Amino acid sequence: MADAKVIPFDDDRSRGGAAQRPQRRRSAGNRRPGTESVPVREVQPLHTRAVPQDDVPVTSEEQPPEPARDGDGGLERRIAGGLAFLRRRLTGDYEVDDFGYDQELTDQVLMSLLRPLYEQYFRVEVKGVENIPSEGGALIVANHSGTLPMDGLMMQVAVHDNHPAGRHLRLLAADLVFMLPVVNELARKLGHTLACAEDAARLLEQGEVVGVMPEGFKGLGKPFADRYKLQRFGRGGFVSTALRAGTPIVPCSIVGAEEIYPMIGNAKTVARLLGFPYFPLTPTFPWLGPLGAIPLPTKWTIQFGEPIPTDGYPPEAAEDPMLMFNLTDQVREQIQHTLYKLLVQRRSVFF
Repeated sequence: MADAKVIPFDDDRSRGGAAQRPQRRRSAGNRRPGTESVPVREVQPLHTRAVPQDDVPVTSEEQPPEPARDGDGGLERRIAGGLAFLRRRLTGDYEVDDFGYDQELTDQVLMSLLRPLYEQYFRVEVKGVENIPSEGGALIVANHSGTLPMDGLMMQVAVHDNHPAGRHLRLLAADLVFMLPVVNELARKLGHTLACAEDAARLLEQGEVVGVMPEGFKGLGKPFADRYKLQRFGRGGFVSTALRAGTPIVPCSIVGAEEIYPMIGNAKTVARLLGFPYFPLTPTFPWLGPLGAIPLPTKWTIQFGEPIPTDGYPPEAAEDPMLMFNLTDQVREQIQHTLYKLLVQRRSVFF
């Protein structure tokens, strides 16, 4: 008996290009003798032709999945999840670590609020995120700029959304952040902690990815004329912390943040009255009032460089000032070189 006609079953569209199921054959048990030579017209694929259920026997192993229907439990599950989330927040049935980091709130709420700014407004392009280790502690060292610390938040979203292992970045922030109402609580919930050696060492020992911007306010509040020129990296305390923990240092270069608030002046008297390190004057702020606080929609690039290992040094290396100076200078030069390379490749500030 000749082979039966094969009916192609095209399910690639419904499965997004997944592997095609084995083809099924029509039953030939009821075919009458002498009909094998009769021409058979071309059979249309099943996804365009209705075939009676009895015509194509399907085993339990080959049973295709039920087609997803709009609203088939999806909306109910989202509503139930949202209500469960609210119940946990109201009853206090959620966990925070010793630093106040709330992973559930960060993943479900805070990152969702930052993501439109990251994806649609600044259109951040991320490179080299695979250079961040998949497990264990790591210290990310980045340049700092932009008048307001938007670069730290965008770097945090970049790691959260793009790292293959789904790692979370814990940023070290200045004292001023934890002195401001509301900002203090949000920073703690996002996983930020005080920029001190003790907190950084604890996080690294716990296997966390820690981010630090050694330029501090010197980089954040520098004049627009000095954009993309790295300021002094302090005394190299971050290198000492990494050496003690034996964790790699990952240089990070951020392009695009310098232009969101072009700082053309500094009202030092106002800054002293408010207790701020500087009071920026930009082409739009404070002249346009609240509208002047809207950042310019620049195009960003965040590149994570090759990690610099520190586990090969002896324990006493953390007390060697010459070694710390050399490693600090190596990290700084790598970040500065990458900034220049990215600037040469950039065709436009905004596009």
